[in-house]
Amino acid sequence: MAQLMNNSLNQHSASDRSRWTALVVLCVGMLMIVLDATIVNVALPSIQDDLGFSQSSLAWVVNAYLIAFGGLLLLAGRLGDLVGRRDVFLAGLVLFTGASLLCGLAQSEAMLIGARFVQGVGGAMTAAVILGMIVTMFPEPGEQAKAIGVYSFVASAGGSVGLLLGGVLTETISWHWIFFVNLPIAVVTGAFALRVLRRDQGAGFSRGADIPGALLIVAALMVGVYTIVEASNYGWGSLHTLGFGAGAVVLLAGFVAREAVASNPLVPLGIFRSRNLSGANAVQALMVAGLFSLFFLGALYLQRVLGFDSLEVGLGFLPLTAIIGILSLGFSAKLNLRFGPRATLIPGLALIAAGLGLMSQISVGGSYWSEVLPAMVLMGTGAGLSFPSIMTLAMGGVRPEEAGLASGLVNTTLQVGGAVGLAVLATLSSSRTGSLLAEGQSGAEALTGGYQLAFAIGAGLLVVAIAIAALVLRPGAVEVEPSGEAEPAFSSEVA
Repeated sequence: MAQLMNNSLNQHSASDRSRWTALVVLCVGMLMIVLDATIVNVALPSIQDDLGFSQSSLAWVVNAYLIAFGGLLLLAGRLGDLVGRRDVFLAGLVLFTGASLLCGLAQSEAMLIGARFVQGVGGAMTAAVILGMIVTMFPEPGEQAKAIGVYSFVASAGGSVGLLLGGVLTETISWHWIFFVNLPIAVVTGAFALRVLRRDQGAGFSRGADIPGALLIVAALMVGVYTIVEASNYGWGSLHTLGFGAGAVVLLAGFVAREAVASNPLVPLGIFRSRNLSGANAVQALMVAGLFSLFFLGALYLQRVLGFDSLEVGLGFLPLTAIIGILSLGFSAKLNLRFGPRATLIPGLALIAAGLGLMSQISVGGSYWSEVLPAMVLMGTGAGLSFPSIMTLAMGGVRPEEAGLASGLVNTTLQVGGAVGLAVLATLSSSRTGSLLAEGQSGAEALTGGYQLAFAIGAGLLVVAIAIAALVLRPGAVEVEPSGEAEPAFSSEVA
């Protein structure tokens, strides 16, 4: 009997180690995707000089990736439910790695832009299923809170790490290495994934594949993201923006109509009846709009007004990253379990709003230490509390067979919400700067005035997010429904 108990304990211990090893593998894959979203920004001037991009075509180095990534997240998440999340994760990893190699080898505009689009496809396939795999591996609330905290740290803090790493690689070697650095990471991640992630059985297409629904949602999201990223060039009131925006709305309406009558819908509309899932995604869209403004416009303020170089900008964002990491990797999970995710989320949102309010008071002759750092401390603390809470609320109670869909939805909201918010705030900032220049203010004063306006509006968006969190989300801890029959998403083997 004692021997049997020892064997059982040893098997349980090995299984537990495998789950946490699998979590690390998934989070490294996510980190690679998140880094790539920001690491390119620092290298854009070098890419432009080397490959001869015009100012307008240079934007497509970023836009090609965003359109593919944002357009395919929801579809990729649902495909993970239907054909197996492990297979979708690995296929995306292979595609992302091959495209990264082509990006690094690119010697022309067309080659780089095309490879960036393919990279976005691979990134969407990889990122969309990760959160769904995590909640399946960790059904117990306490462990799930810790696991989501690790994921939230990677997803939220990886962007500032990308700014720093991009500056280091671009200045010390060349811009090609911002893409080559993905190769060893991806190879190691793929090797461990094959070892520790068990091949899960998807629900399949027993009643047929919803191909019309898939085409409609991909087209709607891609057209929508294209409209957003090009609005800064054409203007929000232009015929181009309004026309493509209307097209995206029509496609989305067609998708909803299709899903309402499809026998095997790609996205069962009943999933949106969950107040926590719908409310958490709405809150996240507003929150990331404000946070993205700090990463983008805050970096521009440090460079153009305070005179920081690219490496100093990356270092300047490190306190924000460190605070998010410290809170996400333990403290937030304990608060979520003790008080519930909604009670933890609302103060976090208030701290982000306060940080953006401080950023709206920046000045031309300001100091990083007295004006920017305090705001970063507030926003880092708020983000460290908020991201794990939002992920827990959005994924809590989701059935195992819809975990990939919910994961894809969370990531879609993160990317599209951030893109919309940043595009609007950047446009308003630019318009305000133009008005101040016309009034005779100096370049630095006009830029600062534009940034101030954007940060003030961002703080307003967080106030709306707080209201939604208070009125829509359900209080108390969220219980996740474990699957009694499903196989775990990890293998008992540990490399």
